[in-house]
Amino acid sequence: MTDGPWHRRHPVALDAAIAAAAVLLDTGATLVGASWWPEHPDTLAWTMLGVQALACASLAVRRVAPLAVVAVLGAFTLAVTLLVSPAGALTPANDGNVWAPYSTVLAAYGPLFYQQNRRTAFLALAAFTLVVMRPWDPSVTIMTIGLLRTAVGPLLALYFDARRRVVYALIERAERAERERHLLAEQARAEERARLAGEMHDVVTHRVSLMVLQAGALRVTAEDETTRQAAEELRAAGCQALDELRDLVGILRTAPEHGDDRTPTVTGFAGLIAESVAVGVPAELIEDGDPALASPVVGRTAYRVLREALTNVHKHAPATRVTVRVEYGEAQVRLTVRNTPPAGRPGALAATGSGLGIAHLRQRIELVHGTLRAGPCPDGGFSVEATLPAYVPTSESMV
Repeated sequence: MTDGPWHRRHPVALDAAIAAAAVLLDTGATLVGASWWPEHPDTLAWTMLGVQALACASLAVRRVAPLAVVAVLGAFTLAVTLLVSPAGALTPANDGNVWAPYSTVLAAYGPLFYQQNRRTAFLALAAFTLVVMRPWDPSVTIMTIGLLRTAVGPLLALYFDARRRVVYALIERAERAERERHLLAEQARAEERARLAGEMHDVVTHRVSLMVLQAGALRVTAEDETTRQAAEELRAAGCQALDELRDLVGILRTAPEHGDDRTPTVTGFAGLIAESVAVGVPAELIEDGDPALASPVVGRTAYRVLREALTNVHKHAPATRVTVRVEYGEAQVRLTVRNTPPAGRPGALAATGSGLGIAHLRQRIELVHGTLRAGPCPDGGFSVEATLPAYVPTSESMV
């Protein structure tokens, strides 16, 4: 699996190969008389040939120091020009040649492509062009060839740089379009979820409301106390189911929900503890912080967590003690329910229920972006810990 072409993955090796090829090309071209090489070379000529090879080898750093490469080749070309005239130390076999090596083409490419400061790059290339063209020794052929030597590279650099910018712009536009498509899909899913939640609310609320009304009528018309008590319990369960449904839909749907929610919140913790004590399971409630920091939705969710945890204790852990600790913070509410190891075997209630209480609680807690951890303790007891955000906005909170 590769990330791209070889030359993009190994830029240093590519530049080293280009520099080696340039050294061989310019050395060969100079020796055959295509540049400043004299007809009868002496020690100075061979020395300058070695210096030229080193100058051409500077192309290996053309990416990291493009201006330095231009300066090195420009200095070498100027040195050869001065040695030819006025010093007269070198006498080229052909006076009509350009003294600059062919590597100047690649050197002139670097400043405009790799250099961030375009003004500095243009100034350096202008000075480089003057050295290569030798305008103080005017010759149409030499000046034309010299101008081409230093102009081809910058023109290619400008073209490839513009192409690179266009490609990056297209990639960014494509990524932005992909992000927008993803956001639109998320919005569509959220709207569909809200629509389904609204339909569920309308259908289920209607049926449960009928049940509550019928239970209320039965409580009034029943002759014996047992029937009236059962009707009242049925009516209360139906009202609580309506409140829980309203709580769930309040998180999902966008339309405002009106009406008072009578589902217990954190203020109902003491009642759950009292109920547990009444059925013979000692329980202790420890609260730390201000309960007002918990928003209504969070309070009702925490109430259900505690209710489910106490229900499981009553079913599966007889003759145990329960400690409930609630920590109210500005950012989160943490509820921990821990019971000691049971002293007896579970009774008949342990076989009742679906066994999905904790799973359903976890799903409900995830709706408000909280977390739930439940599992045995090292001492043989069991612990349920819920961490909830202190505030969860719902449609009813925005009215």
